[in-house]
Amino acid sequence: MSTPAADLFGPDHAASRRHFIFTEEHDRLRESIHAFVARELAPHSEEWEESTFPDWVFSRMGELGLLGLSYPEEYGGQGGDYFCNIVLAEEMVHSNCGGLAMGVAVHTDMATPPIHLFGTEEQKQRYLVPAIAGRKISCLGISEPDAGSDVSGIRTRALRDGDEWVINGRKMWTTMAHEARWVLLLTRTNLEVPKHKGLTMFLVPMDTPGITVEPVHTMGTERTNATFYDDVRVGDEWRLGDVDGGWKVMGVALAFERGVVGGTGFGIPLLRHFHEWSAHEAGLDGARLLDDPIVRERMVRVAIDNEVAMLLTLRAAWLAAVGELPGVEGSMAKIHATEAYQKAARWFAQASAPAGLLQFHEPGAAADGWIDYDVRHSPVTTIYGGTSEINRNNVAERHLGLPKAR
Repeated sequence: MSTPAADLFGPDHAASRRHFIFTEEHDRLRESIHAFVARELAPHSEEWEESTFPDWVFSRMGELGLLGLSYPEEYGGQGGDYFCNIVLAEEMVHSNCGGLAMGVAVHTDMATPPIHLFGTEEQKQRYLVPAIAGRKISCLGISEPDAGSDVSGIRTRALRDGDEWVINGRKMWTTMAHEARWVLLLTRTNLEVPKHKGLTMFLVPMDTPGITVEPVHTMGTERTNATFYDDVRVGDEWRLGDVDGGWKVMGVALAFERGVVGGTGFGIPLLRHFHEWSAHEAGLDGARLLDDPIVRERMVRVAIDNEVAMLLTLRAAWLAAVGELPGVEGSMAKIHATEAYQKAARWFAQASAPAGLLQFHEPGAAADGWIDYDVRHSPVTTIYGGTSEINRNNVAERHLGLPKAR
């Protein structure tokens, strides 16, 4: 069977690198992905919202070339640009597979780019190639209980012992750790330099002795994890990047998480779910809820916010497509999109009244339970990838040139 990504990237696909557009090749890719998602993934959409992704999902996507759309062909990728990743994310989110889309994004857009950019050839062959093929799922071990948005304050230590490093510490919000085969782990290796200069990144197999994974269930129905590292030993050959150079490696992952893969499209299916439900639901006056002028005005405002979020996300994706890191632009997209999503969920919950409090499978639930889901999920999106406060500081300091907030 031909893959959705096969034979799409001829000599003209670089046009999107020069212009802020989707090409015909992207459109054909979208059609193929849409058919695949509708056929094989969407029937399991409620499972994905619980952050449980069986191996067959990644194996199948790897087989179809969907986990390496923007990676070089020499590593099993498709040689496309970063707009291809956006097409994949959009089709998955719009088909109610948002939870899975985030899992795929962690794997393909956050954990593997640092390996591609900083890894040795041996590391690329051992981790990047099987990751693109869907044989090894990855996760990120960055945040800690006392160092969430302030990543430079992490305390997980890596001490050198001959040709090995001994790692002790704990990480929080390690999404996908219960499914992953390896973790991209940020550690502190130097206490004698400024905080952000004493960090080092490692590739650590999750079956290494001394690693413990404990589930953390969120109000957004997602599972994340707390992970613990007790005398975990890893060879120096699995250090990623320079000793004390982990801040630069980590920056690659976060640049893509904020605004490029960080949940900027969830407002679109929310609007669709509410619109379809309100067209058949009666309000207090007996008329269709959709005909209420206040409801219609808010729907228009949500549609406008969604359009702005899409354009901001595409701008960040365009920068990635031309080889730049969209750090500030990603922060801009994430602030707007996630806060607009939270506002929209609140508005539609108010309009849905008691029906908006009912969950999946409960009789009478607004939009089959999706309104309740979005109300609980939307606050989470303003936190992961850096809180809105942290992202505002990023924009203020790096774009507007304002003094540091701390």
